[in-house]
Amino acid sequence: MTSTAPVPSAPPWGDLVTAALLGTDRRTSPGLAPGRDAPAALLDAAAVATVRRRAGLRPGTAGRRLAPAPDDPRPRVPDAAARRLAALLAGRPGTAGGGRRGTAPDLVELLPQWLATANAQGYAPPPEALPALLDAARARTDLRPEALRFAGPRGLWLAGLNPDWRFALRTTSGGAAATTGPGSGERVRRLWREGLFAERVTLLSALRSREPAAGRELLTGTWATERAEDRLMFLDSLRVGLSEADEPFLERALTDRSRTVRATAAELLTALPRSALATRMGARALVCVSLDRTVGAPAVVVEAPHECDPGMERDGVVARPPSGRGERSWWFGQVAEAAPLGIWSARLGGRTPEEIVALPVRDDWRGELHAAWCRAAVRQRDARWARALLGSPTAPEAGGPGAVSLAERARLLDTLETGERADWVAGFIGAHGLSEAFQLLGVCAVPWAAPLGRAVVDALNIARDAGSYPWSFSGVMGLAERCLDPGETARLDGLLAVPDEPEDASPGAGSYWAEAFQRLARTLRLRAVMTEELAADG
Repeated sequence: MTSTAPVPSAPPWGDLVTAALLGTDRRTSPGLAPGRDAPAALLDAAAVATVRRRAGLRPGTAGRRLAPAPDDPRPRVPDAAARRLAALLAGRPGTAGGGRRGTAPDLVELLPQWLATANAQGYAPPPEALPALLDAARARTDLRPEALRFAGPRGLWLAGLNPDWRFALRTTSGGAAATTGPGSGERVRRLWREGLFAERVTLLSALRSREPAAGRELLTGTWATERAEDRLMFLDSLRVGLSEADEPFLERALTDRSRTVRATAAELLTALPRSALATRMGARALVCVSLDRTVGAPAVVVEAPHECDPGMERDGVVARPPSGRGERSWWFGQVAEAAPLGIWSARLGGRTPEEIVALPVRDDWRGELHAAWCRAAVRQRDARWARALLGSPTAPEAGGPGAVSLAERARLLDTLETGERADWVAGFIGAHGLSEAFQLLGVCAVPWAAPLGRAVVDALNIARDAGSYPWSFSGVMGLAERCLDPGETARLDGLLAVPDEPEDASPGAGSYWAEAFQRLARTLRLRAVMTEELAADG
């Protein structure tokens, strides 16, 4: 039998919310009696009102049916590798008690290498891994290029359905996908006119990597209407594919109303040793530097500029020096670093770069001159000058004539071929140990070449036997886990046991070293297995 009793009325929902926020001792909804029972009555009324609101909800208009996910023509990653990917995506960084990491590999740090290997082999991800993959890329910007490349077209399709993943659309939708295939020209023009700033930057970078002239023409067409901060970022994109063909556009940018844009244009022009700006800077530098043969052995003499004229400022010289820096040395350093390195041989008696950097420099100008040459070698990607300025890795303090800091040495090394770079760093480590090698190791190609890997393992072993404070080498250990060739694992077998500790060693150092070497060995074995899984047939 169905009841026909009327449903009791309830106070409006807004009144109930107000009473709950203010408290029933201060506010009682209409229809509810005040007193001790008021809180319970309020909750009962809210429960009734909630049921009514849900029961009375009218269905909305059906949404548009989603377009199906696009096909991904790449072969799916092998099953074992897919399971490994799930484990890596689920991994969490952490340390054991006391800050010690234990002997288990850090799965989070292995994910970038797994993605790079999978992309190199042209695999597609398992669909069920895409949400976790996009979450990982959202959390770690260093993962994004490889993660989004691996996610492919289906990853972009999925990212369009979740606002949390919209970064993927901004990062990739304006990139290589827009620059290829039928109708790419119209897609590029529309995206350049209508896209978000990040999409336009990505588009310009993608075009510059494929068709540098097309990217430059795209930028030229809207340059006058772009905001200053946008012009700076767009101009920086021209580093990709930079050539003499970009010189006319960059020369015009030297008159830009933004000082930072002018400075960036000047820097790009000085990376082109045959550009008109580099020639002008070279002429200024030759006036400042000469060879004195009058007294004793030949020596370099520097006469810094006495003023920063408007022509120098137009060519990118910043007139006002930083606090504590002399004006003339500040101007000279900028001129010398922007001059083509090829001018110095004729100016300094036909000498080679090695002979030039070996010349004495009068009046304490040596540091300023050599530091400028270092910056020029990096900017112009001149390996011969970089080699001369680095000097021998076994030299005292491993300092080349112009290498005034480890960061500067690292930049010079980056101009060398990968094999030569690894050999130089291996020589550095063999002569000076690992205490200052971290930055240098960071510019070496992965996996490390065999001589470099052996040098690192040997230096770690020496540090352990010397009773060195072990935690100071944790950074190098972390690099070794990611960069050491798994083929070097056998060299670690004799280092896995806890050694006898010297009397002057840090307490517990031996067990820490053993633990660190065990983790390194396990990580290398895991990396080898990962590579095998990705090489297997799906």
